[in-house]
Amino acid sequence: MSTTLPSTEPALIDPAEPPSGAASAPSSNTGRTYLVKTLGCQMNVHDSEHMAGMLEAAGYVAASAQDAAAEAVDVLVINTCAVRENAAGKLYGNLGRLAPVKRARPSMQIAVGGCLAQKDRAGIVQRAPWVDVVFGTHNLDVLPVLLERARHNKQAAVEIAESLQVFPSTLPTRRESVYAGWVSISVGCNNSCTFCIVPHLRGKERDRRPGAILAEIEALVAEGAIEVTLLGQNVNSYGVEFGDRGAFAKLLRAAGALEGLERLRFTSPHPASFTDDVIAAMSETPTVMPQLHMPLQSGSDRILRAMRRSYRSDKFLGILDRVRAAMPGAAITTDIIVGFPSETEADFAETLRVVETARFASAFTFQYSPRPGTPAADLPEQLPKTVVQERYERLTALQDRIALEEMQAQVGRVVEVLVADSEGRKDEASHRISGRAADNRLVHLAVPTGARTPADVRATPADTRSTAAPRPGDLVAVTVTRAAPHYLVADSGLVSGGMFEVRPTRAGDAWSARRSGSAEHSHGVAPAGCGTSAGVVGPVLLGLPTLGSPLI
Repeated sequence: MSTTLPSTEPALIDPAEPPSGAASAPSSNTGRTYLVKTLGCQMNVHDSEHMAGMLEAAGYVAASAQDAAAEAVDVLVINTCAVRENAAGKLYGNLGRLAPVKRARPSMQIAVGGCLAQKDRAGIVQRAPWVDVVFGTHNLDVLPVLLERARHNKQAAVEIAESLQVFPSTLPTRRESVYAGWVSISVGCNNSCTFCIVPHLRGKERDRRPGAILAEIEALVAEGAIEVTLLGQNVNSYGVEFGDRGAFAKLLRAAGALEGLERLRFTSPHPASFTDDVIAAMSETPTVMPQLHMPLQSGSDRILRAMRRSYRSDKFLGILDRVRAAMPGAAITTDIIVGFPSETEADFAETLRVVETARFASAFTFQYSPRPGTPAADLPEQLPKTVVQERYERLTALQDRIALEEMQAQVGRVVEVLVADSEGRKDEASHRISGRAADNRLVHLAVPTGARTPADVRATPADTRSTAAPRPGDLVAVTVTRAAPHYLVADSGLVSGGMFEVRPTRAGDAWSARRSGSAEHSHGVAPAGCGTSAGVVGPVLLGLPTLGSPLI
């Protein structure tokens, strides 16, 4: 087994410079197929896009949909999460299932990267000896080299760096979507929340320079994207590394002013760092969408102190009040942990109070689970599972009621929906298409009677101007007709004279070009690489929570 654990911090490659070595492509890889599967958050999804880009730059080919579904690939990469307890179970469950596949196809290579790889290191190969490659969060760029090394040496290659060596955003990228994209503005986190292992696995915050970020957004827009989401473990602390506390607000204004960009989002901010200049930038920049995802974690000030969350519930609610005053109708979502060590019924009641007051559009609620290596794992008064489960059920019942009430308030309103390639699991059966409103609410919209079905739209994208057949990337104005806790339905297109106005976009054109193969795309050769090409599969999500609304 080859293991590299650098003891000294390497020089960090400037994000404005091209990465060295990452795009070298051994000719022996030509024609070998790959599949990337993702566990975790948007940061992991974006990292998976980099992994796919590097593999394509090294000569690998994305597996077809059929081969991906059967996992009949030459290289299978699992990008892991370590934040939740069930993430480890999902990884090792997947690896156990792959053991007989590997025995039947010994030439297949299995690689494990991401947060759990950074944490468990060589222990992954010890538990699953059929794994060929393990690499961490700080050295995504070594994936193609490690695959080649493991294949040549016929033994596992494990390489974990202790600190960031190459900004991920400088790496080749194979974008999952052509009409919307992620752009990382920083990596790592300087906070010390007692329940969170992310700073240990991702390192201290490192900020990209504004020019590099804006250049990447411009490149995405040039390839057809009309929506961009800025990513960071704590986006609103952006600028701390180069000494500008107002940098994030300035970045929002500068990015929002870029020609061709129609929707700008960001995730996730920290309440302790949320300042009024950011609220002003959000409200005064038309392309910044009226939504905010801001983790609460607990409504109890005592528990927030135990979590080392450097804000209190009144400050959190005050931020929400100011955001809604500046952006009326903004949809606010959050994360909440139930059952943190020593949480009393009175503490939990405070969480219920804050949730009732905050009126979140949706919330990701989690039962606390101790993560080895975090201070909270060693705290006394760990709560019994039965207590945590009962509180969790009460919280989700309250939030579901609030979410439904907030969604019902949308009925009758006209919303503009950015049509997605795949958002609704029941779209084919319901003959609807799905996408996101400006406030990021999930909307399922009916196609007018007699028009082509969503399947027809995807199969024959050449008819790019049909008002009854919007493509992924197009914008459609519809009237909301029905609400559920986690989505809206807009069947106004089925009513004679009902609202169903399609605005074809450059993003829709780019989607059609990509599907038809009529446009040249350079997958994996530049930081702002485009979406996937026809007939292939990009990174595959394995079902852990992300920050989008749940699907129907």
